[in-house]
Amino acid sequence: MSDGNLDLAADHRARAQEIDLATFSPAQPDLFKNDVMWPYFERLRKDSPVHFTPDSDHGPYWSVTKYNDIMAVDTNHQVFSSEGGITIFEQIGGEGPLPMFIAMDPPKHDIQRKTVTPAVSPTNLALLEPLIRERAGQILDSLPIGETFDWVDKVSMELTAMTLATLFGVDQADRRKLTYWSDVVTAAPGHGLIDTPEQKMQIFVEYHAYFTELWNQRVNSDPTGDLISMLAHGEATREMSPREYFGNVVLLTVGGNDTTRNTITGSVYALNKNPDQYAKLRANPDRIPSMVSETIRWQTPLAHMRRRALADYELGGKLIRKGDKVVMWYVSGNRDDEVIENPNAYIIDRPRPRQHLSFGFGIHRCVGNRLAELQLRVIWEEILKRFPEIVVVSEPHRVWSTFVKGYESLQVMIPRRL
Repeated sequence: MSDGNLDLAADHRARAQEIDLATFSPAQPDLFKNDVMWPYFERLRKDSPVHFTPDSDHGPYWSVTKYNDIMAVDTNHQVFSSEGGITIFEQIGGEGPLPMFIAMDPPKHDIQRKTVTPAVSPTNLALLEPLIRERAGQILDSLPIGETFDWVDKVSMELTAMTLATLFGVDQADRRKLTYWSDVVTAAPGHGLIDTPEQKMQIFVEYHAYFTELWNQRVNSDPTGDLISMLAHGEATREMSPREYFGNVVLLTVGGNDTTRNTITGSVYALNKNPDQYAKLRANPDRIPSMVSETIRWQTPLAHMRRRALADYELGGKLIRKGDKVVMWYVSGNRDDEVIENPNAYIIDRPRPRQHLSFGFGIHRCVGNRLAELQLRVIWEEILKRFPEIVVVSEPHRVWSTFVKGYESLQVMIPRRL
């Protein structure tokens, strides 16, 4: 980390102790872009773990920042509803948020989720693994040696896009369209990818048209094992409205892209920041599964999820009123030292590496969590066969977002092959 980064971190650590919690909002994208949100969440966990922000760009909302409190909200869908959206952002104008099963409550949520679950069943993952391994090997073998390149573009995006295209049953030539559309979904106008809301809507029109054509192809063909065919022929989903279908496409696109892609990048970055852990991994590749889980915790690729209270509810000594917006900060819960020992450290052989909140809990636990772990395990098994090290040459450029905690680019260099 450069001295400038250290100075910035120190400055924010001091600010975090001075802020007025009565008006403080942790939902500030600049904090995440610069990776300086940590001391603010430390302050909230210590002094106001269930915290109310009366006014913000996203309206009034509660922040839940401790591990066990987040679990209490995430597993209580009778009180904390997902209807209307899962992010802190509010849809303004138009027809409101797109319906998708992650933003639904039972029983509809359960029925729609069940329709696509076979795509990521243990049986299907076993069938996918050889293909993922072959592609990972091809990607890694194509990388330049002794030259600086962007790991996000060359590796993280490529592997996840290839897998997502396979799950959707689309041509591999279109795989980067899926990556682009996923990024547009979560992008804020004026911060690099898109300039205006109108431009974003126009891209959504193209995105919608592409998947409408896929639906029409699948619904008029015999059922196959891809996600679009499952939705088109599923008893609970074949009569869904076009908006609901597209909402589920958006969910599956973002869900299949962000977690894996940003954790692949995060793993390279974390191992470079912790060379003792990198040496430990190289000495014993059997630690890869544990390293994968630790990276998913340490990275926390989706920083938050939100709920809406269906009734008055007391949590942490605070009264959450019916109708209030409640934001579960997974990124904070994963650093709660009352539950996770030494949580700010990156330790690839923790006794309980899968003890984290990154996939959520309860009925909305990430449906593709095992697929994400599979892709991460395979890419690292193939990396260790080929390269003695991957060297990060500069600090990453991070995403401007309080939802996606990810990387725009990470410059690396591979000195040599094994």
